[in-house]
Amino acid sequence: MKIITLSNGNNVEVECLSCAITSGIIIPDGGVVYESEHFHVHQDVAYPIKGLMIVASKRHVKCLDELTEEKKFDYINVLSKIRQAQREILGIKYVYYFYNEDTTHHFHTWMVPRYDWMYEFGRSVESVRPILLHARNQMNHKENVLEVMAAIDCLTKELDR
Repeated sequence: MKIITLSNGNNVEVECLSCAITSGIIIPDGGVVYESEHFHVHQDVAYPIKGLMIVASKRHVKCLDELTEEKKFDYINVLSKIRQAQREILGIKYVYYFYNEDTTHHFHTWMVPRYDWMYEFGRSVESVRPILLHARNQMNHKENVLEVMAAIDCLTKELDR
């Protein structure tokens, strides 16, 4: 079991955070943003950044090449739907995508939006960790959390149409 710190400061003990979220054991703040047959989308539970989405496989796999052709097609469609909604609903101009195979969780992709305030940390992949830590430590206040929750609600409504 691992202890994971959520953006609200609470700790949860789970074997696999993604499995706990996709199965409904842990409900992420704002709930499920979108769900397809094979994937589950939710706001990242650790970092309060508006529009930071996680696309997680419902099946516990580690690598992209473990997905069937059908699941790969579904994955690309889900990413595209989420990205379009981020742009149209939240006005997010740029997104960094991250997927790694040595994670302690199973297959998931981070869709990390880029906001103007982030550029003080740099423009490369190396800037992302400091940005995430800044969000967790400095943006975890009521006003920002309400903005994050409003964004989740807007994305969920758009994707339910």
